[in-house]
Amino acid sequence: MNNTRADRTPLWGRRLGTAALALALLAAGAPTGAPAAPAPADRFVFALQGGPDTLDPQMTVATPSFQANKSLYDTLVEPDDQGRITPALAESWTVSNDGLTYTFRLRAGVKFHHGKILDAGDVKATFERILDSATRSPRRSDYATIKSVDAVDPLTVRFTLSERFSPFLANLGQGWGAILPADLIGRRHDFGTRPVGTGPFTVAEWQRDSFIRFQRFGDYFQRGAPRLREVTIRFVADPAVRVAGLLSGEFDAIDTVPATDVARVRQNSNVVVLKQVTSLVNVVSINNSRGPLQDVRVRRAIWHSIDRREVLKTSYGEDSVPGHVFMDVTSPYFLEIPDPYPYNPDRARQLLAEAGHARGITVDLPLPQIFNQHIQAGQLVQAMLARSGITARPRVVEWGFWLSNVFRGGEFDLTVIGHTGRLDPDSRLNGYGEPTTNYVRYQNQRVIDLLGAGRITARPDLRKRIYDQILRQMTDDAMLLVLGTPVLYAGTRANVRNFRQLYAIDTYDFRSTTK
Repeated sequence: MNNTRADRTPLWGRRLGTAALALALLAAGAPTGAPAAPAPADRFVFALQGGPDTLDPQMTVATPSFQANKSLYDTLVEPDDQGRITPALAESWTVSNDGLTYTFRLRAGVKFHHGKILDAGDVKATFERILDSATRSPRRSDYATIKSVDAVDPLTVRFTLSERFSPFLANLGQGWGAILPADLIGRRHDFGTRPVGTGPFTVAEWQRDSFIRFQRFGDYFQRGAPRLREVTIRFVADPAVRVAGLLSGEFDAIDTVPATDVARVRQNSNVVVLKQVTSLVNVVSINNSRGPLQDVRVRRAIWHSIDRREVLKTSYGEDSVPGHVFMDVTSPYFLEIPDPYPYNPDRARQLLAEAGHARGITVDLPLPQIFNQHIQAGQLVQAMLARSGITARPRVVEWGFWLSNVFRGGEFDLTVIGHTGRLDPDSRLNGYGEPTTNYVRYQNQRVIDLLGAGRITARPDLRKRIYDQILRQMTDDAMLLVLGTPVLYAGTRANVRNFRQLYAIDTYDFRSTTK
């Protein structure tokens, strides 16, 4: 595992990740019929497993939304390929000695898609919108330490924080920090269906269950970008169809080549298979507030019931990397510990009996429809739980239902999902410990206190010690069952160049892509 962790330099661009959520290992059939005519050189067709729920960057938690929104919006800062925070809409910034004041100098002449020139008032209005409780932004807590935002002059904006907050710059670089125009915010514009940003593309057409088509924004502030005139993202849930389209030339790139098809696809000289350890953490989520699952002995019994290595490698690929803490193995904050709950159905039955469930329990297991690998993993989990006397009742649900009823509504006992990467560990772990602010309803005051300490600690070595304690505590509480970090095989046509994602956060960046 140490060798894997050290191999954080990508083999293509940086961090091609899945949509928070990996896909099934279905054997892809050979293309049938006549090959599709390839798109012109300035048009790019990308097949992705699912589409956005909204194009409002501050109103979503869905990775497919951010994968689309990166083409539409920009943030003040962004990560480079090594994860360092670099200028974007802000060309420079300073931080006060006490860490409470961040002053950003904006680039001059940046245009929004509707023609307005970016100024400090847009930044102020954007973050006031996020912080307004009426907006109901799901990641409002990432910016809760902002005490005020002031437009010092048209190109200078000052953030004053209520306390030192080490993740602040990283959080500005996440998709939730996309800058919106103040005039449209004031008119309560519907960014969810009619996005307006400063990004390299605008939306030409969006059919929710089929595709979204972007057109190049001719006034984009980065000289020479984007290189492509048009990008179409097709939403294709079936991995066999995606692979067939890649081989035929219908698609210039696809997000995932199933591991079972990698060898066959590599035999095609017109296609390149790109391998990358992702920034995902794939998990079997446990609703800590539901019935028997409130008892830590039952949650630990679930861990002992599941051969996690087998589930990970069978459903997500042989090269996937097991882990036992809620952090991806490529993160500098990953903690390597011995397996705390090794596969042992006998021990699981013993724990269930100690918790008063000698006859076993029955659990609900909703699985998101468009993510086939999660469905396969859920089927394996169901079979393994049965050996310990736990009856799991899987049900495949539509993605929108999963987001609204499972993730937001807590209507589940167990589910299978993948958590995408974050630029700072606080962004992944923030909210856990307080049951009203995390979807598994996990409660632990010590975790809350340690998270608070991590936010105000500047030294990376001291922060690492704090997050080590948090991750150990979460695993000790069996908060959710960690499978590990999957390896992704993406596919492109051989003529594609600079097909990349931003470091850790799994958002596709088409600014320099060519073919």
